[in-house]
Amino acid sequence: MEILNQHLSKIRTPLGGEQVFKDECVFSFETPDSENGLFICLNTFLGFGHNHVERHYQKTGNAVYLHIKRIKKELKQDNGCGDETKKPTRLAIGVEGGFIPEEGTKYEVLDFTSIVVLPDFIEIPLPNPDLPELVQLSVASILAAQSPTRAGEASALEGTWDGEKRKVSKYADTLVQLDNDLRIPPKGWKCERCDKTDNLWLNLTDGKILCGRRFFDGSGGNNHAVDHFKETGYPLAVKLGTITPSGGDVFSYDEDDMVEDPNLAKHLAHFGINVTQMEKTEKSMIELEIDMNQRIGEWAILQESGSHLVPMYGPGYTGLSNLGNSCYMNSVMQVVFSIPDFQKIYFENAERIFDSATADPARDFTVQMAKLGHGLLSGDYSKPPPDDTVDGNISNKNQPGIKPSMFKTLIGRGHPEFSTKRQQDAQEYFLHLVNVIERHSRGRENPAECFKFEIEERLQCVKSGKVKYTKRIDYLLSLPIPLDLAVNKDEVAAFEAKKAVIEARGEKIDPNAVIRPKIPLSVCLENFAAPETLEDFFSTAINAKSTALKTTTIKTFPDYLMIQLKKFTLADDWVPKKLDISVDVPDILDLSFLRGKGLQEGEEELPDPKPDEPEFDHAVLTQLFDMGFPQEACKKALYNTENEGIEAAMNWIMEHMNDPDFADPFIPVGSLKDNTKDDFVPNIEALVTIVSMGFSQDQAKKALKETDNNVERALDWIFSHSDELEPTPMETETGSSSTVQFRDGREKYQLIAFISHMGSSTLVGHYVCHILKEGRWVIYNDNKVALSEHPPKDLAYLYVFKRL
Repeated sequence: MEILNQHLSKIRTPLGGEQVFKDECVFSFETPDSENGLFICLNTFLGFGHNHVERHYQKTGNAVYLHIKRIKKELKQDNGCGDETKKPTRLAIGVEGGFIPEEGTKYEVLDFTSIVVLPDFIEIPLPNPDLPELVQLSVASILAAQSPTRAGEASALEGTWDGEKRKVSKYADTLVQLDNDLRIPPKGWKCERCDKTDNLWLNLTDGKILCGRRFFDGSGGNNHAVDHFKETGYPLAVKLGTITPSGGDVFSYDEDDMVEDPNLAKHLAHFGINVTQMEKTEKSMIELEIDMNQRIGEWAILQESGSHLVPMYGPGYTGLSNLGNSCYMNSVMQVVFSIPDFQKIYFENAERIFDSATADPARDFTVQMAKLGHGLLSGDYSKPPPDDTVDGNISNKNQPGIKPSMFKTLIGRGHPEFSTKRQQDAQEYFLHLVNVIERHSRGRENPAECFKFEIEERLQCVKSGKVKYTKRIDYLLSLPIPLDLAVNKDEVAAFEAKKAVIEARGEKIDPNAVIRPKIPLSVCLENFAAPETLEDFFSTAINAKSTALKTTTIKTFPDYLMIQLKKFTLADDWVPKKLDISVDVPDILDLSFLRGKGLQEGEEELPDPKPDEPEFDHAVLTQLFDMGFPQEACKKALYNTENEGIEAAMNWIMEHMNDPDFADPFIPVGSLKDNTKDDFVPNIEALVTIVSMGFSQDQAKKALKETDNNVERALDWIFSHSDELEPTPMETETGSSSTVQFRDGREKYQLIAFISHMGSSTLVGHYVCHILKEGRWVIYNDNKVALSEHPPKDLAYLYVFKRL
């Protein structure tokens, strides 16, 4: 033990608030399950794979590590009865109660631990009572500590979205049950109108047992339960075979939805059914829907179900495990790391980034990006086994992928949505990723620049003919979907009529027979560039309201253009819905017609408004003043009602007449005059954090003032309000603040990747991506990576084009 004594001064015991990274290497995806196990430093409590532990030793001098090597022993499978507690109860993926596809073989896990002393990797097996007490205490505390990954998952699951959260039926407390002395047996059920013995529903009003709806493929029932509701109006029915002590599947025909019935036990007892003795014998409606989603429709098309997908291995073909509805993140990260700009910075320079890592690499965004890039692109975690096919199809067992848990925790920290395990919008995540990369690229090369472009908007006052040009930065081109311009309207109309007849019969539509509105991408682009009429436009040329024409074009064209199709909209009842459409997307795209050209010869610009004071509707202002109100109060009324008119201004005056500053001089919010006093005191730690990222103290203070001292929001504010900030001295010298650089070039592009969403909302469903590699399309479905046979380009949500 003498070798340990010389290092005791650097051995610590983790206190309650210290994080212990014992699940995964901070520089790689090595874990205790890896061939060489994981080494946890007894000073910093950071975990390292065998290839990185020496780097940490040489940098810190910390020589003593706890080595954990995990061995999995395969267990015998059960007797085939299955574990009902593992059945999915929610339409979510990878979370408790959700759908866990192809869980695979069950194992017994055995951990072998030892103390390892560097640089010679001297190993001392554990347990060992002869070890110094300090070492034993440190080891015990590390093994007992909860890892940040586990702690983050537990936190994220609090309040997590439930994909099938059902509303309590309006009939639950008022349901009338007939006193007919009917007693339902615990088994042996049969439809009272046909010979069906499965998919049976018990009406909770009169106790009738009838078969359910007929599905599109002929399976299911004969619609007798639906017919019974139409005849009697009795609303609630429970699916027999799904009843357990914890409940069952209840459908409300009147509410046309699956519902909760908190009084189900009482309602069943009315017919002699004791729920404590019931066992589940049929699939729930969620299980049936999951099965259906896997087999048919959009899910099957986008995942290329039924195709004999050939698995791919090696550099660039590594999958990402789904960490609980993280497929939106997985798809975006696969796409961005297929782009050379990201590969150059985060993969080719990975070793340099690791060598220059901070004392806390787990919280260093650049380190974690390099770690993810190396994991995806090195091929270290994507090696072909001897046999990886099951009936010719790709399997999960030999394509485990890597688990980006540390990265997911880091990029989601402080974000109200991306820090949870709820499903999110891939488009919003892409913009969030760009924002975070921008924060951490001050003074260094920014790979997200390859997506950056400039939008040009032209406003023309109809009455004066004068124009105003404005520009803004964007990283993604969002295109509305003009459904009225579909090229197959007649076919869609005929299908909708047929669909109405089928649904009226209580049957379901075959998803394979669905005819979607078909719209060429060119039509979406032309619609984007078409002039838009703006009513109530205040024209500075005539100092009055006018009508304006707004035209949007692209001023600069990036190396890589991300296009979003706005498939998600609000229905008339304000419920989010997804447009079920097919968009004809070409492989080659010419966008030269979208090029913005700025002020043209013969055009006259609209005059700028007077500084520090907005324009008012002088006719209304005069009316108010003639009524006897103070002139400054009249200005405030028009300013706060945005010149809406005399009625709105009068209402504002009536509401604020008793304000102590009613007649005080009018000072527009944010004007130079409004900065006469400033009592704001910034949070010192937050101020230091922002300044350390390359911003000036004045910039940091203004951002913190606008965001109530919230450092995360302040950084977001800075990047979205850069035009409102005074430049830093360095920026003034280089001119970088006044002239933003763009990578402009020719307007011709090739499609190289697309991300598809399946599901009715961005908050449910699943994302996959397809990437063009070496002339072949490859599908990335979380950890599954395979050659694509039928890339569904027409059903995607996000598209990435590379400039030719």
